[in-house]
Amino acid sequence: MSNQVATVPLTPEQKARKKIDQLLEKAGWIVQSRDEVNIQAGQGVVIREFPLKTGYGAVDYLFYIDGKAAGVIEAKPKGWTLTGVEIQSDKYTRGLPDTLPTWAAILPFSYESTGTETRFTNGLEPDARSRQVFAFHRPESLAVILAEAADPAISAGANQTDAGESRAAETNVTYLASGNTLLHRLRYLPPLEEAGLWRAQITAIQNLERSLADNRPRSLIQMATGSGKTFTAITSIYRLIKFAGARRVLFLVDRGNLADQTLKEFQQFVSPYNNFKFSEEYIIQRLASNTTPPPASASARCSACTPCSRGGSWLRKTRKSRSTTWPHS
Repeated sequence: MSNQVATVPLTPEQKARKKIDQLLEKAGWIVQSRDEVNIQAGQGVVIREFPLKTGYGAVDYLFYIDGKAAGVIEAKPKGWTLTGVEIQSDKYTRGLPDTLPTWAAILPFSYESTGTETRFTNGLEPDARSRQVFAFHRPESLAVILAEAADPAISAGANQTDAGESRAAETNVTYLASGNTLLHRLRYLPPLEEAGLWRAQITAIQNLERSLADNRPRSLIQMATGSGKTFTAITSIYRLIKFAGARRVLFLVDRGNLADQTLKEFQQFVSPYNNFKFSEEYIIQRLASNTTPPPASASARCSACTPCSRGGSWLRKTRKSRSTTWPHS
């Protein structure tokens, strides 16, 4: 007679939670059970199956940032339609016991995840709604969002350049301080400097910015060959970095020679707001692999990569700064 103990197979939701635990740890979170809680164990701490106030049940995961509750994660089995789970997550953000330290009475962040698909809602944004993300944010990335929400001037200072005493730099601070999230700031961009732009380029940039401000991030600009598509894109990218505080921009091309041309256009771009070249305000790096190490002067406000279909050629743009912090948002 065998003494072996039969292994009970995991349920689909248990499998999802196991995968979610791994993803959280990979993103730098400390995952704990509710029987061994230490919210000071690190900057980001996640507690499994946390009991909420009466009538709210228990949330699958409650996460803390710098010792204060910041959001929830609702786990579902693989294949579950997550868009219908947002109402449940929103309920949990409002059910934290009154005695616990929190960033806000209604927790600002919520995720829904199956371990293979994850959606995220930033409740600090106007007209907040969930969006699909490829991974959980790192704790330090969400901490930056919380800090900017408390003081928009933080974003303004982070995107300042060495030419900070100029009139253009003062304008930069004004617009960056106009809101506490990227979506807020997209709604208060300064008028486009139209000198040197063709009518098609003006229309493309203005419509793109209108779409982004309306929280419609999926946009297509269709322009004829030779109509200045790359210059249009660079102009828009510059404005998103300088006036909206964008942190990451991904620029893709499918051939190495296009990457060369794109790099040159970035280097030659002159700001119509202060007459500085793009490369004088922001670092431009051409990478030779599919890895993106921190730049020499870190604290990147935006990054862009152009991978080639053969050989993995990359271009990366990052904010010049004396800071030594490399954000992972």
